[in-house]
Amino acid sequence: MLVADRYRLDARIGQGGMGEVWRGSDEVLGRPVAVKLLLGDDADPQAAARFRMEAQTAARLNHPAVVSVFDFGTWDGRFYLVMELVEGRSLAEELTDGGPLTPERVAAVAAQAAAGLASAHRQGIVHRDIKPGNLLSDTEGVVKIGDFGIARFVDDPSAALTTAGQIVGTSLYLAPERALGRAAEPASDVYSLGCVLYQLLTGRPPFKADTATATLYLHIDAAPLPPLELGIGLSPAFQNYLLVMLAKQPEERPTADEVAAWFASGAWQGRSEPMPTPQPVQTRPVPPQPARPAAPAAAPGPVGSAPGPATTYMLPGAAPASGTRPALRALARRRPRVTATVAGALAFATALLIGMAVFAPEDSPADTPVTGEPAVTESLTGGADGAPAESPVAESPSAEQPAEPSDDARKPEDAGDDAKSPGGKGENDGGKHDEDD
Repeated sequence: MLVADRYRLDARIGQGGMGEVWRGSDEVLGRPVAVKLLLGDDADPQAAARFRMEAQTAARLNHPAVVSVFDFGTWDGRFYLVMELVEGRSLAEELTDGGPLTPERVAAVAAQAAAGLASAHRQGIVHRDIKPGNLLSDTEGVVKIGDFGIARFVDDPSAALTTAGQIVGTSLYLAPERALGRAAEPASDVYSLGCVLYQLLTGRPPFKADTATATLYLHIDAAPLPPLELGIGLSPAFQNYLLVMLAKQPEERPTADEVAAWFASGAWQGRSEPMPTPQPVQTRPVPPQPARPAAPAAAPGPVGSAPGPATTYMLPGAAPASGTRPALRALARRRPRVTATVAGALAFATALLIGMAVFAPEDSPADTPVTGEPAVTESLTGGADGAPAESPVAESPSAEQPAEPSDDARKPEDAGDDAKSPGGKGENDGGKHDEDD
């Protein structure tokens, strides 16, 4: 059979309620083509007018991921559309024959199909019927979108114009806004593509009910079951992005351009983006304190007892923990003053004890406290390494001991916690002594 004295029809490859698709050849140019015929008996004038308008619109598209349109016209009272013949099969057939596809294959489908949609959207064209039967894969695995702007008018919602035996239909991929009667927009195609990707991964559409109407209600109100909960082996990044494509509100979905770029970049594999190398925060040196002897690293005290690392790492743009460095500086300033106060108190206690020993009667037991002098002297002069031995002083039960040094004589683990914690007691004490200064 020769259509328009040019296109020979060789074999019918698809059929629906209102049209059919044939494998054919262009007798003039000598190339294989696909010829789509609108069945004349069933085509009302409105459907025919839309068929013509959409065919002319689709013919303006030129993208590797879009089936090219070569010709359009009428023949024997029927409209025909001549398109690029894709040697291969649809994704609906691929899914039916082999079951769910691998994440790698689905990611490739997503990148190519989204790129084709983005090209159409830039031309102001919305496909309105993205489904596995309209995504064709050639022998090299390249995906092409077919039936641009035609399937909506040729097919009714319950009987898609696809290969016989397919179980998919338009209602399974209809965006919520379209189910509510709103006009189709580019985001509607993104939602439909998300439904297709979901089905390619899991083997089932995200929403399916006994009737088309019930399915539309699911698109509007129900949340899709995450593929990972179905035991599908894909990365969380892939799943999360897919669920964003299925967002109920159009403005919450990515654009087709963004979808194409995301899948083409390999981000679906869940690889983390390279993190910048942490830069150490330069610790400003504490100003030297003349009244404080040099203490070795092993000397006890609030700062030396902190078990954490000496350098805090932060990512570029992040601020160091608030209060950490001021708290350390406050402790450093307070320490010499505390030592001096303790030394004065002990000197007074020593003088008192000596006086009692000198003026007490000979049989008085007042000499006995003198046995504690070595400990007192060591506390004043420091240990063998020259560091002030504050720990014995802190443990002294003398009633003359002032309240202020008790803070400095805290247990090492408590002091370490305060030094590490920006909001700890050490910082508050430091603030108090700053005011005294």
